[in-house]
Amino acid sequence: MTSVLTLPTPRGTLTPQRSLADLTWLRVGGPADWLFQPADLEDLAAFLGALDPAIPVFPMGVGSNLIVRDGGIRGVVIRLGRGFNSIAVEGNRVTAGAAAPDAHVARRAAEGGVDLTFLRTIPGSIGGAVRMNAGCYGSYVADVLVEVTAVTREGRVVVIPAADLGLAYRSSVLPPGWVLTGAVFEGPPGDPAALALRMAEQVAKRDASQPTKDRTAGSTFRNPAGFSSTGRADDVHDLKAWKLIADAGMRGARRGGAEMSPMHANFLVNRDGATAADLEGLGEAVRERVFQMTGIRLEWEIMRVGDA
Repeated sequence: MTSVLTLPTPRGTLTPQRSLADLTWLRVGGPADWLFQPADLEDLAAFLGALDPAIPVFPMGVGSNLIVRDGGIRGVVIRLGRGFNSIAVEGNRVTAGAAAPDAHVARRAAEGGVDLTFLRTIPGSIGGAVRMNAGCYGSYVADVLVEVTAVTREGRVVVIPAADLGLAYRSSVLPPGWVLTGAVFEGPPGDPAALALRMAEQVAKRDASQPTKDRTAGSTFRNPAGFSSTGRADDVHDLKAWKLIADAGMRGARRGGAEMSPMHANFLVNRDGATAADLEGLGEAVRERVFQMTGIRLEWEIMRVGDA
């Protein structure tokens, strides 16, 4: 365990041996050596600037796309909260804190006549959406992102243009240990009532096809092709991960308390007190079965971190 004597004293909350299970949507995972919840941007920058460079740092969002392994995470996990969830709309630009939920940003933007409706059904917060270039319905963060603010591992506050993030299919090149704190988007204009209706239709479509009432972490695996025929990084692929899983006979497959959802084969579910090992093990079994049958090795979309 990291010694308390090696850590700076922040204004925010610093908790030793904090279980992370209740902070993830799948409700699994061991403790972090330390969980840091900074009070504000200055607190975060000062803490990182004073933190021993040898201590690893893991920025954690709302845990919507994450398996924390049962042994927990060494070092400091940083989780942004109320000081990082503001949303402001000015003209066609939307400025959002990294902790702001994607759905809230979509709704506030729509109320201000800005079309960021694709964010409405994406689970998680803005920080994760930027890191993973989240998207659906043919629209992606890369299409509307102007710039982000981040704190480097050394504690410097930097503003990074979207073009420098290397946004591609479900990925970016933000250095490890850097903490995203906010983002600026510029979306096309739209009628607030029409945008609200579109979002309602998107939510209804999602709820009809995905296990939104179960403990999941969103899509488990990326669609096999990273680019469409146009060369754009998007989800318009001929091959869908859910179909490969279903065709391999793994829809509804179980391991311990983990299950591949019968409703949507690409959703890993904590059905009955699963451990992180159950969930990751089932996912690996699915990958192996699909590979044996098709020669295609599915790539995880869910991030898996920590010690087994």
